[in-house]
Amino acid sequence: MEYMTPNFTKDMVKTHKILIPNMAVTQFRLMQAAMASEGYQTEVLGNCGSEVAQLGLKYVHNDTCYPALLVIGQFLDALNSGKYDLEHTALLITQTGGGCRASNYIKLLRKALVKAGYGNIPVASLNFSGLEKDSGLPLTIPLLRKVIAAIFYGDMLAALRSQTHPYENHKGDADAMTEKWIARIQDWIRNNRNYSARDMKKRFPEIAADYATIPVTRVPKVKVGVVGEIYVKYSPLGNNDLEKFLESQDCEANLPGLMGFVEYCVANSRLDVDLYGGNKLVAGGADALLGWLDSIGVASYEAMRKYGFYAPGSFRELMKKPEGIISLGAKMGEGWLLTAEMIELVEGGYGNIVCAQPFGCLPNHIVGKGMINKIRALHPDANITPVDYDPSATRVNQENRIKLMLAVAREKLEHPDAAPAPMTAEELAGGAPQLQTTVQ
Repeated sequence: MEYMTPNFTKDMVKTHKILIPNMAVTQFRLMQAAMASEGYQTEVLGNCGSEVAQLGLKYVHNDTCYPALLVIGQFLDALNSGKYDLEHTALLITQTGGGCRASNYIKLLRKALVKAGYGNIPVASLNFSGLEKDSGLPLTIPLLRKVIAAIFYGDMLAALRSQTHPYENHKGDADAMTEKWIARIQDWIRNNRNYSARDMKKRFPEIAADYATIPVTRVPKVKVGVVGEIYVKYSPLGNNDLEKFLESQDCEANLPGLMGFVEYCVANSRLDVDLYGGNKLVAGGADALLGWLDSIGVASYEAMRKYGFYAPGSFRELMKKPEGIISLGAKMGEGWLLTAEMIELVEGGYGNIVCAQPFGCLPNHIVGKGMINKIRALHPDANITPVDYDPSATRVNQENRIKLMLAVAREKLEHPDAAPAPMTAEELAGGAPQLQTTVQ
């Protein structure tokens, strides 16, 4: 049976409100301003909770990847809420292309909409791989430039907040500063200001300098990096509000920026030509775009370091991190980027890492969990714990697993010379179950 919903068309830009699933909260709030500046009426969804996952389970098979189940459940929960004019509401979903099941999300969403009685709701696809051409969101150069600016600004605000919040003398200062800058940047973008590369490079030092004025007391704390599948890594719905949980445990959390994933996708266009052959013009264009993006990223990092904050190296440097561990040809399930981010975090002082992964994403487990032993061999102090996220996984079990990792981290923080290498969370818990055999 064919499940079809209306395609999103240019005529709907002015008549329909577009609902967007939430992922990277700060970055998406700024991207919403970018879309508003180009005439789109959008809303980033904030409905979370177990009922969203249960609704997704009702219409999406459990064997489908967890992010799809959550995104579709969030859409259906929003449509059920009664808040929206269903004759003038559309949904926006991303499609990655390539070998990821995320390329099929839009088909799964349409099927769920029809089954739930919302067959009249148009679905728009956001992709750069030629999928769903008839229902693709119209993308203009100004909109793309503003979205890029939103991601760069959002990444910086998120990083500065995470490095300030755990140490602030007056609780709430970092959040207030972040809200102030979100409002200011939204205003810039809506009014077509400060979104060029040149403008961003001027504004980055202003932002870092402002955060540096927050009174803080920098006492030693456990520093935790978060990596994983792109949705589960960032989405509070996908990871049970992992960042807030880590902060509740008196930790400093570090989520590598969303722009890293964008640059990873651009770099892979060049790597495909190098590995498999293809159009040299495409490779050259990808190189030029990556160089332009990297120059903006480097400017933001330099501004952060100037005012005493941690910042990673350039994306070109990040690409060298996995050498000897995993090939740059590994591109499924966040591919070599996930491994590179773990190494970057360990070398940057964030050696305690939560690797957040959907239970059913095998490629993601290979490039994440599968690389941990090699990373530990090169960096014995690395304390990495993979955590599976799935409808059947309970929040308490996930948090207990993370608490075991934090216990190791605190022991190392309090007694740095007690042992050459920390125990892993598995070792602290008694190790993996052993099969007992009886000899007769």
